[in-house]
Amino acid sequence: MNQSLLVMLSLLPILIIFFFLVIMRWPAKIVMPMAFVAVTISAITVWQVPVNYIVAYATDGLITALGILYIVFGAIMLLNTLNQSGGLSVIRKSFSNLTQDRRIQAIMILWVFGAFLEGAAGFGSTGAVIGPLFVGLGFPAMAAAMVSMVFQSQAVSFGAVGTPILIGLNTGLGQGKLDKVVQTIGDQSWQQYLSGMGFKVAIVHGIVGIFVPLFMAMLLTKFFGKNKSFSEGLAAWKFALFGGICLSIPYVLTARYLGPEFPDIFGGLIGIIPVVYAVKKGWFMPTDGVWDFPPKSQWEKEWIGVLDVTKNEKTSNMSLSKAAFPYILMAIALLASRVSYLPFAKWLTSFDIIFPKLYGTTVSSKFQILYLPGTIFVIVAILTYWLHKMDFPSFKVGVKDATKVMIGAGAALLFAVPTVKIFIGSGVGAAHLLAMPTVLAHSFAALAGNMLVFVAPVVGALGAFIAGSNTLSNMMFSLFQFESAQLIGVYPDWIVVAQCVGAAAGNIICVHNVVMASAAVGLLGREGYILRKVLLPFVYYIVFAGALCYIGINGWGLNPGTIIALGIPTGIFIMIAMRKKVKISYENGRK
Repeated sequence: MNQSLLVMLSLLPILIIFFFLVIMRWPAKIVMPMAFVAVTISAITVWQVPVNYIVAYATDGLITALGILYIVFGAIMLLNTLNQSGGLSVIRKSFSNLTQDRRIQAIMILWVFGAFLEGAAGFGSTGAVIGPLFVGLGFPAMAAAMVSMVFQSQAVSFGAVGTPILIGLNTGLGQGKLDKVVQTIGDQSWQQYLSGMGFKVAIVHGIVGIFVPLFMAMLLTKFFGKNKSFSEGLAAWKFALFGGICLSIPYVLTARYLGPEFPDIFGGLIGIIPVVYAVKKGWFMPTDGVWDFPPKSQWEKEWIGVLDVTKNEKTSNMSLSKAAFPYILMAIALLASRVSYLPFAKWLTSFDIIFPKLYGTTVSSKFQILYLPGTIFVIVAILTYWLHKMDFPSFKVGVKDATKVMIGAGAALLFAVPTVKIFIGSGVGAAHLLAMPTVLAHSFAALAGNMLVFVAPVVGALGAFIAGSNTLSNMMFSLFQFESAQLIGVYPDWIVVAQCVGAAAGNIICVHNVVMASAAVGLLGREGYILRKVLLPFVYYIVFAGALCYIGINGWGLNPGTIIALGIPTGIFIMIAMRKKVKISYENGRK
């Protein structure tokens, strides 16, 4: 079949999602069934995938979607339980006492401490936990979902105790058993090579990620501020860059000396200390005063979700340590359940519900009832009922509200994930064609030629956008990126690094994540609004990452990598300087 037609058919479900979800801003519960129909028709008629495989992939997708919904349910149940016990009001007051500036709160809670949660759990659960917490702190639901999506970048590559590297990249490159890979690693062991690749990934993330907190602040003030101004976000530049550095330095050093398991965990735990200290001392604070959202009566209707924890919020005189203990317990439990050398992970996964060889195919699926973060959230919520001495009717309200949100999110996810499974598995068809994601990856690489390093992050991001996972993107495309680099005579390491970083950045625009983040804050049907708002940091991330990897291959000099890598921060600092000049000019005019 004509290659161009194959590319167009492979692109069709993605174009449907982009056009109707992002441009037209239709709700995901309408768009995702359309994408499902498109990919199913193409898979059956062109790729000639047997119907029993289509049904098997769809069933596997439904089981995976139920796992995602379970995470959302558990996260909201925990938040609602804290709200009904009065613990949330105590946590809210403690953060307000530290700072009432919403820009600083977002950076402190999400960017730094969120990295620890991502390192412990991963798979989108961080947004499911912190998004509702932001709503409880007084953020509009859409603002909470938006910053949760922007967060899905630097920390993702080492989420779930390094899973995207230790499983995704490791599996994608054949676990060190492929001759073409082994020939490039020299005298290193495979584990040393994998750890070294993780360090290179951390270097790129560490540099690019420094500026992401500033994007978070700018997007907050532009889309949710009274004055709709990027400038008010730029005013927080000192603290934003400080927060980025506080995470990046221990993050990179941990990747260098401890390996891929711990950059997020130690980066977050170590980084939060100077960040909180700086807030208490008033260091690096914006000079334009405390920035807050407009009064709730002035919020646009699109900002508001059905999750309103302040409506029936209860107050309490309990200590902050008692109020926050459920979140501390949750973080410890998540970490303990993910570390391979502790017995908990093996024990928890021994209770998996397995569905082997669905409908006579080679497709198997499983539901990890105990290993999923949702179970930890539910258990901690139940313990909170006892620890905070709640009455049962109040606890029941939290469970009921969490159930409503989970059901509302199901309409989109129960079509989104099966769409992905069919898309990825289309290579089993009788037509003997490459799977749809691989068709797209090959076409992009062919167009890129010697500029492959700039396309590699795009391919990685495409994999994450489609599959909803950095790990799966690395599994699908790492070897392809490796081989593409060899074909054009480029040492493959930095191309693969670009793949890994791009796959992490792809989570910023991943449909699974935006549906999950929206559901967690009670904001359904407006996923396209959120995706439009996060396109800028996504583009920044993959372009900057491509430039740094270009330098990794070709060195510094008068080349596209150096120009872009120096031009981006230079442009940011010029905007900061111009903001100051505009402000001074405005104030002089008023005088």
